[in-house]
Amino acid sequence: MNDEFKTRLIHLTHCRGVGWKSILKLLKYDPFLQNLYSLSSEKLQHILQLPIYHFNEFKKDLQTIPIQDILNKYTREQIYCISYFDEEYPSLLKTIYDPPWILYAKGNISILEHGKKISVVGTRDPSLYGYQSLQKILMPLLVDDWCIVSGLAIGIDSAAHRLAIESKCKTIAVLGSGFYHIYPKQNEQLAEDISRDHLLLSEYPPHQKPNRWAFPMRNRIISGLTRGTIIVQAKERSGSLITAEQAIQQGREVFAIPGPVLDERSAGTNRLIQQGAKLVLTAEDVLSELHVYVEYDNK
Repeated sequence: MNDEFKTRLIHLTHCRGVGWKSILKLLKYDPFLQNLYSLSSEKLQHILQLPIYHFNEFKKDLQTIPIQDILNKYTREQIYCISYFDEEYPSLLKTIYDPPWILYAKGNISILEHGKKISVVGTRDPSLYGYQSLQKILMPLLVDDWCIVSGLAIGIDSAAHRLAIESKCKTIAVLGSGFYHIYPKQNEQLAEDISRDHLLLSEYPPHQKPNRWAFPMRNRIISGLTRGTIIVQAKERSGSLITAEQAIQQGREVFAIPGPVLDERSAGTNRLIQQGAKLVLTAEDVLSELHVYVEYDNK
């Protein structure tokens, strides 16, 4: 891919006021972004149709952000920028409705090519039953060299990452913020461990602070990187269920661990099972659904 095109695409993801759809509009108008810096304000606004406040933010950032200096800094810090158009971009993620234009990565990017990946998400406040269920289901998968994809949240996500690390397997943490602003703060050491031997991913540039709206967006990447997502414990309204919904929309498998009817942390997973998610009691319940995909992906 042309380096200038990639630099311009990265620049766009650093600009305020534009999101995935706005960048798509620009790419449809100018597929190689050759005229990005020469378009008049009137022409840009005609293409983007942004509210004036957002357009002014975008125009200012397009004119003032020193993108080459920033990229040089990323190189020194071993932060990789993987474009949708790069060979390294995960092929499964390309198939979702709105794949990130740029993935910012820190760590071992070869893990993206790992053939067996499973997403695991759950409540931030697991019970002992939740932790024990997670370990029962994941340990046979880890023995079989599955890579665990999760969101670095406290609770089930963190436990899944740590199980993978302790088992000498691989894990990918997908963030809802940039690498300079790890959220939650109590997981900064876990993020550091993952960035050293495993992989941190974000569609947000490293300077991006956590925003409430970013985490549901992050969830589509967690589910989009894998053929299936395991939900361990989830309330009826939770981020884990958003991930499950994303997985369903993406045509991926959803696995749910049932729980006590009197525990609100199992209300969401039990409801998913009612709606057609695969009820999971053992690791084999997951493997029996995914073995066809694994054989296909490894061809």
